Amino acid sequence: MPKPTFLNLSKEKQELLINAAKKEFSRVPLHEASISNIIKDAGIPRGSFYQYFEDKEDIFFFLFDEDSRRVNELFISIIKINNGDLFASFVDLFKSILISFDEPGNRQYIKNIFLNMNYKIEKTFTKNFFEENVKSHFSELNGLLNSENLNITSEEEMFHILKIMIVVMIQNLVHVFATELPIHEAMATFSLEIDLLKKGFYKGT
Repeated sequence: MPKPTFLNLSKEKQELLINAAKKEFSRVPLHEASISNIIKDAGIPRGSFYQYFEDKEDIFFFLFDEDSRRVNELFISIIKINNGDLFASFVDLFKSILISFDEPGNRQYIKNIFLNMNYKIEKTFTKNFFEENVKSHFSELNGLLNSENLNITSEEEMFHILKIMIVVMIQNLVHVFATELPIHEAMATFSLEIDLLKKGFYKGT
């Protein structure tokens, strides 16, 4: 996470560094990214960079954490629009994320993230939704969801339903980038999987 010296910068100077980092992470994945390219594009000395962040991983996860927070805020607004319908909200969220892929400067950046997904990246993405140590946030989210039609008996079960659906969404996003799947095909596949989760897999006798 950024050091206090970065947070004390003007918004303009923060944006210069953020944009330079995002440009580099759009060019190549994190493990290939170069601090030299970031500081050159931002027009700052190398020493200044280390006054703001520990290393390239630090600024990468700062950017990605901010992105995941925005996705979480979007998810909350979508839940409210859908009157707490969990399944419809995930379908709408997935579509919104796909649409954002095509915004200028976003596609390659997000592609590099999802095609190089690891545990730390996945955890960063999911923590703003339902990380167990953010109890107050999960309670807020849980309070917005309509659980009347869900076959659950506790908040813990709701937590794990959300966890399963997030994993399904992440895997679909990875597949979209790996195969360059068109939006309509990606939506059809994701909607099918959400419908399967909604119905359940087991056919009782």
